[in-house]
Amino acid sequence: MTKNIIKLIVLGTVLTAGFANAQQKPKVVLDNFFNNEKRENKETKALESWHYTWNDTTNGGFSLLGEIFQKQGAEISTLTTAPSKNDLKNANIYIIVDADINKEAYGGKANFVDSKSIKNLVKWVENGGVLVLLSNDKGNSEFENFNKLANKFGIHFNEDSYNRVQKREFEQGKVMVPAGNEIFSEQKLYMKEVATISVKSPAKELLSAEGKNIAAIAKIGKGTVFALGDPWCYNEYIDGKKLPSDFTNYQGTEEWVKWLLKQVSTK
Repeated sequence: MTKNIIKLIVLGTVLTAGFANAQQKPKVVLDNFFNNEKRENKETKALESWHYTWNDTTNGGFSLLGEIFQKQGAEISTLTTAPSKNDLKNANIYIIVDADINKEAYGGKANFVDSKSIKNLVKWVENGGVLVLLSNDKGNSEFENFNKLANKFGIHFNEDSYNRVQKREFEQGKVMVPAGNEIFSEQKLYMKEVATISVKSPAKELLSAEGKNIAAIAKIGKGTVFALGDPWCYNEYIDGKKLPSDFTNYQGTEEWVKWLLKQVSTK
């Protein structure tokens, strides 16, 4: 009888641990080191991070994207240092957006993607991490060092700019997603001033604009890399206030978020 009780206790422990793991929220970490723009708060006069950050509710912020991740059951956080091995242990998805050029960075000195960070991120992806790389177009993003990371996965951001939009000529920024896309349903997205992407194995093309590839995905070991030449899902273009109703960026962002989280859940 004692042995049976012990077996039940052990089994109960295993089942409880399994249930806890099943309920654990996926952790989505947003970089605020390689993208490190700051401005003075008009009310407090204190410096604050802005532009592609979770807490930025202005047009260029990611507050709505953060809400979408949370609605899908994820936990969001921000990393203000270069990603160490320990930092990455606490991340299922790690997002780097619009790596700074010097003129954009706080203090006029950008934190460029370095060799140690590249080594840590490559290993993390191989072990099952989901890495998101969102660039910007020529003149608005750093390419040389960012590409040293992207190149590890067969992805290269070209220093160019397509889908250039004049004033409110929104049609110039359309990206038509055909049926059968791996991530998005058939729809019309808006992405303006986008850097194109060249790919080689194991990466593959995903979306095109003006006949040029602008997005890619790659499977590396147990992990996944998603790359796009524009921070396309910031507040201004998913809040439904500016774009004509036939653009479906909010819907597309939801589909993208679900896909990213699925890459985590299938590991």
